[in-house]
Amino acid sequence: MARTTSRHRTKLSLASAAVAVALGFATWTGWSWYGAAHDDSAHFAQTRDEVLAAGEQAALNMNTLDHRDLERGLDAWEQSATGDLLDELRKGRPEFEKQVRTARTVTTADVLSGAVTELDEREGRAGVLIAVRITVDPPKKKPSTKESRLLGELTRTGDGWKLSGLGQAPAGETPTDNPSD
Repeated sequence: MARTTSRHRTKLSLASAAVAVALGFATWTGWSWYGAAHDDSAHFAQTRDEVLAAGEQAALNMNTLDHRDLERGLDAWEQSATGDLLDELRKGRPEFEKQVRTARTVTTADVLSGAVTELDEREGRAGVLIAVRITVDPPKKKPSTKESRLLGELTRTGDGWKLSGLGQAPAGETPTDNPSD
């Protein structure tokens, strides 16, 4: 009988140890999950992804325009912009409409790559570098394609991230034929 009690105590000790290990593992797993879910870097990464998606979409919108559906294209430009850029687009819209209708072009863009170059969540500002391939298809002529790198500034608005500035990225310097000594 002493032997049975000893076995019973051994089994009880092993079961208690297994429960303690399982409880410790569950606690560690729960704490790790909570920490990851509330980590600032996860929120920052999500915001960075939102900025990049908004920047890429805005670059597409600003480089896509079809003379046959001009209103929708120019509306997409305005919906992608905010601040001074939006003001410039609205101010120049009548003249630009006239130029596109006269030229009768269809311009399309494809994003080749993009990156967030700056992100200040507190101030609601960001910068992106977007590489695009732009194809211009004029009437009765062969389409032309060029690749371009764009620098965009984005501002957080009540409707999400919008372009507040857009321009060509500098291409860098080229070596001169006669370097100075």
